[in-house]
Amino acid sequence: MMRIYSVTFVVFLMLDSVWLGVISPALYKEQIGHLLAPEVNWTAAVMFYILFIAGLVFFAVNPSIQQNSWKAALRNGAFFGLVCYATYDLTNQATMRDWPLLITAIDLMWGTFICGISSLVSFFIGRKLVK
Repeated sequence: MMRIYSVTFVVFLMLDSVWLGVISPALYKEQIGHLLAPEVNWTAAVMFYILFIAGLVFFAVNPSIQQNSWKAALRNGAFFGLVCYATYDLTNQATMRDWPLLITAIDLMWGTFICGISSLVSFFIGRKLVK
């Protein structure tokens, strides 16, 4: 179980690092720069990744390995990502004065994609670790 968690953690972190470090910074700065903290709260960020990956493994990766179904990994991971990212972005959309609809739409697509792909890759690697 811990090896599958570790694999999923690394896969997700690699993809999210590219997204947060290379692809999206200009977009986020333009759209919500006035809402961003000057420094990242690393304790909160680390806690998010620890808990989020646990959820992804519990709801998507492990069940797909048990079912031996890459389709379940992709489907369950994508749906988990959509629901989790929607929770964050739609709450912001509902409660914050200047939360852009563009950010919500992009984040929902990203959450669906990153969780689906992370679960799929983790399924293929994790399936070999379980045998």
